[in-house]
Amino acid sequence: QLQASGGGLVQAGGSLRLSCAASGRTISSYVMAWFRQAPGLERELVAAISWGGRSTKYADSVEGRFTISRDNAKNTVDLLMNSLKPEDTAVYYCAGTLRNIATPAAGYSYWGQGTQVTVSS
Repeated sequence: QLQASGGGLVQAGGSLRLSCAASGRTISSYVMAWFRQAPGLERELVAAISWGGRSTKYADSVEGRFTISRDNAKNTVDLLMNSLKPEDTAVYYCAGTLRNIATPAAGYSYWGQGTQVTVSS
């Protein structure tokens, strides 16, 4: 099970840190990622991180503002979001895959419940 937390309401320009805690299995074998879905839009990849954390991948829209990290010893994955914009408003989901970091959303088999992030202008 993946449990996401840290969402909330923040003003534009502010920061939030999302955390995802895994239970029942270890995430060390998984590529982990954060996705988001805004109303009426498709779920999109925000950031992904390789098993050991050496490789990361970001959506162009968040590059330079968001940072994904993981702690395999604690079985957690975090997403630090800085310089938030109203267009970042969405439900954010953490997910895991046993495939590679280029895997699209359909290839992720391990999903948590979402956490709402709302950025006001």
